[in-house]
Amino acid sequence: MRLSGRKICKSFGPAQVLFDVSIDLRAGEVHALLGENGAGKSTLVKILSGYHQPTEGELVLDGANVSFADSAVGEAHGVILIHQELNLAEQLTVEENIFLGREIKRGWFLDKVAMRAEAKRLLSQLQCNVDPRARIRDLAVSDRQMVEIAKALSKKADILILDEPTAVLTGREVDILFDQIRRLREQGVAILYISHKLDEIKAIADRVTVLRDGRHIITEPVAELTKDDMARLMVGRDITQMFPDRVSDTSAPIVLSVRDLSLAGQVRDASFDLHKGEVLGFAGIVGAGRTALMEAIIGLREKSSGVIERNGKPVRISSLQDAKDCGIAYLTKDRKGSGLLLNMDMRPNLTLLALEKFGRVILDRKAEEAALERAIAAFDIRAADRKAKVGDFSGGNQQKLLLAKVMETDPDIVIIDEPTRGIDIGTKSQIYHFIGDLTDRGKSVILLSSEMPEMLGLSDRIAVMAAGRITGILEGNDRNEHEIMRHATGISGQEGVSVHERT
Repeated sequence: MRLSGRKICKSFGPAQVLFDVSIDLRAGEVHALLGENGAGKSTLVKILSGYHQPTEGELVLDGANVSFADSAVGEAHGVILIHQELNLAEQLTVEENIFLGREIKRGWFLDKVAMRAEAKRLLSQLQCNVDPRARIRDLAVSDRQMVEIAKALSKKADILILDEPTAVLTGREVDILFDQIRRLREQGVAILYISHKLDEIKAIADRVTVLRDGRHIITEPVAELTKDDMARLMVGRDITQMFPDRVSDTSAPIVLSVRDLSLAGQVRDASFDLHKGEVLGFAGIVGAGRTALMEAIIGLREKSSGVIERNGKPVRISSLQDAKDCGIAYLTKDRKGSGLLLNMDMRPNLTLLALEKFGRVILDRKAEEAALERAIAAFDIRAADRKAKVGDFSGGNQQKLLLAKVMETDPDIVIIDEPTRGIDIGTKSQIYHFIGDLTDRGKSVILLSSEMPEMLGLSDRIAVMAAGRITGILEGNDRNEHEIMRHATGISGQEGVSVHERT
């Protein structure tokens, strides 16, 4: 046994979030930790690694009681946590981040040659071709995650805790990470792995512990549990219908047309139509240009060419306000960085985009509170204290608040980018049914997602992008994983040509 938590309790003020939770991490084992958002997973791993101290309970390392005053003490004992939120200094280079606080020196001076060589070796293990001299702020999110993993590998962890490490990785990058996890397991490292992706748990874990509402539910060998078993244990009920029943009206009017839209260096000649009450999915591998295209449509990026029509009439959209005036709203995939004000409570987060509804000069606080009451009920936002900072909410409740914030502007068209990234299976199903409810009310949705079941389960048609171009728009029997991947990799589809376009 390497590290154990015994009867761990944790309270933040009057709110208790962990109740007598026990867990054992064994050398040479991958132990998965499952639970809905808000189940207490992140709090538990922060206690195990020294970021938080337990209110009650104890930690036992190699048979001896220990107390980690902070994360530095935890790391000194070989416990390394890779956070769900990347913990990198964006202004520094890759090599500087990997060795931050542990710089290699030659005499009085930094040995940059040695650090660069070691950084290159670590990145090579991960098959990541990032230049060690590149600054973090200039890297794609998936490359930043690989740098975070390389940083952890450089610390030679005895106990490695990974909190949602694959949320921003491509399928190939996940395979590479899993190879590294297996290698570390063979070397005797104890690994605690948090993920909402049950396929990953089945593929990589030896045992699994499930938390629900801050309490230990079960610890069992993964081989003895099906994915349905794990989902039921997480949410405390059977999820009988993951996706909403929807019927698309192929004759519905077109509410948005994009023609030959280009964005310098990222998107070229993109054309598509969106129908009333439709969910139009956008699929593609990382870097295909999906987010860039949507940000150009709503005025966050400057188009180099192209025409946008709303209900058959050309419109000029050069700002978020223009998009809002056209009845178009955008749900960013970066809820923490640009979607929510993490240091503020729920009310200003909810009403920020629609302040004109609550008074021009002086805000009507009662009206804001009434709107918040409605949003909490409509979107099932669960918070013990609505005055708490939104940054302290679980990922699922943050995402539901972000959806409520966007819908407060009452848009007719909603562009949703990665709606369930880092979200547990129960909350995923809730968000899917929220989206279904939007289309039932006549709203139209553009869905960007990297999760194939999500794309296939929600979308009426699927536009596929590769290298900045729409290579096909699939519907009917062509809406399948095989065809999506053929178009996403450029095997099928011609430049700028839509396939099976119904208009």
